[in-house]
Amino acid sequence: MKTLFDKIWDAHVVQNVDDGPTQLYIDRLYCHEVTSPQAFEGMRNRGLRCLRPQQIFCMPDHNTPTHDQDKPIADPVGRLQVDTLAQNAQEFGLTHFGMMNPRNGIIHVVGPERGLSLPGMTIVCGDSHTSTHGAMGAVAFGIGTSEVEMVLASQCILQQKPKSMRITINGQLGWAVTAKDVALYLMSKLTTSGATGYFVEYAGDAVRNLTMEGRLTLCNLSIEMGARGGFIAPDEKTFAYIKGREYAPKGEEWDKALAYWRTLKTDEGAVFDKELTFQAEDIEPMVTYGTNPGMGMGITQSIPSLDTVDAAGQPSFLKSLEYMGFRPGEKLTGKSVDYVFLGACTNGRIEDFRAFAALVKGKKKAANVTAWLVPGSWMVLQQIHDEGLDKVLEAAGFAIRQPGCSACLAMNDDKVPAGKLAVSTSNRNFEGRQGQGARTILASPLVAAAAAVTGVVTDPRILM
Repeated sequence: MKTLFDKIWDAHVVQNVDDGPTQLYIDRLYCHEVTSPQAFEGMRNRGLRCLRPQQIFCMPDHNTPTHDQDKPIADPVGRLQVDTLAQNAQEFGLTHFGMMNPRNGIIHVVGPERGLSLPGMTIVCGDSHTSTHGAMGAVAFGIGTSEVEMVLASQCILQQKPKSMRITINGQLGWAVTAKDVALYLMSKLTTSGATGYFVEYAGDAVRNLTMEGRLTLCNLSIEMGARGGFIAPDEKTFAYIKGREYAPKGEEWDKALAYWRTLKTDEGAVFDKELTFQAEDIEPMVTYGTNPGMGMGITQSIPSLDTVDAAGQPSFLKSLEYMGFRPGEKLTGKSVDYVFLGACTNGRIEDFRAFAALVKGKKKAANVTAWLVPGSWMVLQQIHDEGLDKVLEAAGFAIRQPGCSACLAMNDDKVPAGKLAVSTSNRNFEGRQGQGARTILASPLVAAAAAVTGVVTDPRILM
């Protein structure tokens, strides 16, 4: 009896090193412009070529501007990184989806939507949020630059096998409660280190009932609990999502793949190193109040009082609140908001834009709010147009930008100014993450939409 993680891991073991790591075969390597330059330079210096170039896909996303992508990037550092990736991909014979390419976007959005990320795969990228692809039933995790070079050269990686954890969420999610809220709730319970050393399998009715976009969001945030990665066993919903996509198997190959994918489940009675169970009914729309994703609470709740925080954690708790401009014991609802960001590899998919548009339809953007609505890929942007969501959003006073990581991190033009408060659908709220001195409340697309039309932190259920 095996867990699904053991099945996929064991199927990819090339050899076990005595008292050392496992040599693991990698099915797919994704490269973006930030963590790959040194890896390619290392290959060049050693006179090496990529072992299996057809399994490597490159695209810029972090430094990509979300406007005027047909023009040169103004920032010289960002432009150099984007240009270098294009040059390295050409030199090493790799597939490259550059800016303005209809297949371009955030790498963790493009992989699943193009059928590149498939069940049973091992997937790596020099980016911590590679865990996103676990929603497809894959073992996916972020790696460092030296490990990127290792995979470029050998299509293998040396890796210590993580422990296994299963998080089961029973019951049915309430009204306006999304996958983002589930993830923020789990982080508030486990903290940002509660899953350290583990690979997490998500299970239970609430997880099964999530859409594929919702599952991608949940798996995306596994890393914020300290996990090595997170994934969900593939099912008929997964297979329906994959079928017909550009790089998905076709014809007889599809039938063969499907037969294998249907075996990808944890055996009855398989033992995990750790099991946790939660009730979906306990989760409400969530917001963060501090400077790490684990400092979260239900939107109707209050920031913890100081006496509920252990003595060792009080100094960092108070430092975090001082940075945010909040006080112990206060509520966040009604707080004035300066910026709203919809996007990132966490919430930049078509479902997220549908939710945002549904809430703001017939309303108007608040005058005090600057809103950045950034699709995760050109495919998502096309879907927005095809479904007429752009008309709904424009009527409410919102503009849609071009695809990219945008305001998730301060590596492009979309930076939140110092002192300003942003309600953001991205994945991290660290000090300076969205701009030097910027303050971030992490939330779902519905909470972001509610803030965008009211100008203050608002429970979306009031408006729906």
